[in-house]
Amino acid sequence: MTDPPTRLRLDHPARGSWWLPAGTVVQRAYEVRLLDADEVVWTSGRREGAGSVLVDLGVERRGCSWQVKVWTDLGESAWSEPAPWPVDALPAVLGTATWIEPHEPVVPAPGERPAYRLRHEFTLDRPVTAATAWVTAHGIYELFVNGTRVGDLELTPGFTAYRSRLQVQPHDVADLLHVGTNAVELLLSDGWFRGRHGFERTANGFGDRVAALLALEVVHDGGTTAVTTGPGWRSRPSRITAADLMDGQRVDLSAPEADWQPARPVDGGLYADRDRLVLSIAPPVRRIEELTPTALTLVAGGGVVVDFGQNVNGWVRLTDLGPAGTTLTLTHGEHVDVDGRVTTDHLRAFDFATGRLLPAGQVDEVVSAGRPGEVFEPRHTTHGFRYVQVDGHPGPLGATDVTAVVVHTDLAETGWFGCDDDRLNALHDAAVWSLRDNACDIPTDCPQRERSGFTGDWQVHVATAALTHDVAGFSDKWLRDLAADQWPDGRVTTVTPNPAGAGPSGRAFQDAMEGSAGWGDAAVLVPWELWRAYGDATLVDRQYDSMVRWVDYAATAAHDGRDPDRVGAPAPHERYLWDTGGHFGEWLEPGETPNPDPRVDHGIVATAYLARSAELLGRMSVLVGRSPDRYRELAAAVRDAWRREYLGPDGTIAVPSQANHVRALAFDLVPDDLRATVAKRLADSACQGLGTGFLSTGLLLPALADNGHLDVAYRVLMSTGVPSWLGMIAQGATTIWERWDGVDAAGARGSLNHCSKGAVISFLHTHIAGIRLPEDPGPDEAGYRRFVVAPQPGGGLRAAEAEHHSPYGPIRSAWRIGADGFRLAVDVPPGTRAEIRLPNGRVDEVRAGHHVVESSRVAR
Repeated sequence: MTDPPTRLRLDHPARGSWWLPAGTVVQRAYEVRLLDADEVVWTSGRREGAGSVLVDLGVERRGCSWQVKVWTDLGESAWSEPAPWPVDALPAVLGTATWIEPHEPVVPAPGERPAYRLRHEFTLDRPVTAATAWVTAHGIYELFVNGTRVGDLELTPGFTAYRSRLQVQPHDVADLLHVGTNAVELLLSDGWFRGRHGFERTANGFGDRVAALLALEVVHDGGTTAVTTGPGWRSRPSRITAADLMDGQRVDLSAPEADWQPARPVDGGLYADRDRLVLSIAPPVRRIEELTPTALTLVAGGGVVVDFGQNVNGWVRLTDLGPAGTTLTLTHGEHVDVDGRVTTDHLRAFDFATGRLLPAGQVDEVVSAGRPGEVFEPRHTTHGFRYVQVDGHPGPLGATDVTAVVVHTDLAETGWFGCDDDRLNALHDAAVWSLRDNACDIPTDCPQRERSGFTGDWQVHVATAALTHDVAGFSDKWLRDLAADQWPDGRVTTVTPNPAGAGPSGRAFQDAMEGSAGWGDAAVLVPWELWRAYGDATLVDRQYDSMVRWVDYAATAAHDGRDPDRVGAPAPHERYLWDTGGHFGEWLEPGETPNPDPRVDHGIVATAYLARSAELLGRMSVLVGRSPDRYRELAAAVRDAWRREYLGPDGTIAVPSQANHVRALAFDLVPDDLRATVAKRLADSACQGLGTGFLSTGLLLPALADNGHLDVAYRVLMSTGVPSWLGMIAQGATTIWERWDGVDAAGARGSLNHCSKGAVISFLHTHIAGIRLPEDPGPDEAGYRRFVVAPQPGGGLRAAEAEHHSPYGPIRSAWRIGADGFRLAVDVPPGTRAEIRLPNGRVDEVRAGHHVVESSRVAR
């Protein structure tokens, strides 16, 4: 009997995955069984098949855990270790609970709203054998049972398109209950539901009242007890006197608490819609790690600036609060000014209606009660910061008194890169930190100024993110919100979840930009990249209608609209040019002032994206059993229109930016006989300096390398100064900046923690280390079942390696250049196959195992 499978994973609904035993070439059959405690309660019997990823288990009942064994070319395996079977359905008892609101006769102004305590006492007359509390909220909640905080989840129930999807969390509370009187309590604050949000800091996005729903099901020998929200619950403001995710949190530990008042049971409207209640399919937000200060500096006025040496998302825990009555103010930021004080001027948001700059927020305040052991840890807000300035402390404040708590979605790390150039390693670390900091329940653009799920940002970064972390469930959850917020005409909102929902917000700028090319195309491009990385056709099938509606919207906008500056009778190809509507365009190209004015013609960008999305929708139509003809024909017509309008017969591009050259190559808009010419013009431009913005930066180096200009790709990657990635690193960046010129002698501008330009690290994995997915994987190739290892050394590097934990197992590529030539070691996981391409042109097809290949020549 061989070793058992490992790394069991269960995806909703009842789809199992496992890694095959080491040394396996192919799986021939498998068997699954369910256990309740140690008792087998169901077995599938032997099932023939090679599938070991996202296998429909076809269970006939649920269990507490599950196991699998396999038959492979090595023989029959032992049973795997049991893996938990997660909760996969909401209980009937939740339907008996009533929503409750805190006693709030007058709704306070945004930024002045306290967190409320909602409490209920009940009696149990029998010992508890099991107990689960099911909780959700309009706002953010923490659950306490008999005074003990339950679990380690943060910012629950999470951020979703609340009108359509509201997550419910189950909490095991059996160990906290006892015979006699018990108390269950919720601490409830605004959160994303009615707190400030986005670049205009708008409050009440989803409603102006917070509320909670709870059902506690207690199991005894011979029966159950249900405790639910409804009449009999009480409410009062907590000592958290204000809590806002963007503004910050204020706590007065010395204040007496108000009297209890009856909580208000509510029904009707949104409260009556129980169909929107769902279990989360994404990993939760947690406190991931803690950082200690690298420096504490006294500044003018008596404040202390604490430097944690790393830009993070989360909050600060302070354990020395001073004597009773001490008021401490904590200002969080990414940069310090010339006097060493924390500055947030570069993070101020903008009110488009009034033209005013808005406060940056990120300020916490705590008043000490002087009690021994007091701790301030504000869990009802988050901040993006490297520095925190503590004002009002009588001092001295020591390094052990203040801790940065890193908070984000608990994504499993799946990819690593290293080479013999420490600058590239630091760049990789900075990009990974930016991903982590911007994965706080949704993929955000930045963790401080806006904190919105900008669709364009995740479209740009999702493929890179999937190289270093498991973002399958995280992205799946977000795509469901994207589809829920999609307008009836098919346009995709600029941010998801969108407080305005699936329709106009009434804010002129925001409404004009909904459906921006490159942003709305996330509806198609994100599912495509998830298909390539994870091979989940079920997700493609579920998102298919959303994809169709987006592409149809864009095609209709192209057909029905015409840029007003055009004169004369329209040419036949113009009905496929998308040259109207509000678009962000390339956004933040160096030396260019971004202009999102809907009157600006961004047709060269929008038409390119329409061609790309139509092409990929045609490919995905085949995957899910739909006819691809309509979208293949549309893609061909749009591509032809782009060529006729923007590409000259000599290969010149009408708007000759680097970004447009990159898209022309990456989106296959250029005919074969002109590719070399377009690539040469791109290379010549890139030799003069980096010139791309949000949309194309991650595509730049592959476009150069894959079209005969690997040397230029390395030249751009290794460049310093402004604009460049290593220029950021040389100036001390620990995350990737929003702007190429994010910091200079005048200070900081824009966010210093954005993912988009960090997409460059995909080149480190796919071209330097060389682990690549097929461009158009079929059903038996996606998710790394087939992949390529094609390292392309350059830039003076002598060694590099990468590892990726694919759905089938670990893939590793490691090479070095020595006196005897080039040596490459590759690990191919069981059940997969790989094509190894050496720099000298040699190609080998290999199956599972460890492979070492060498050549005396490095370059072709």
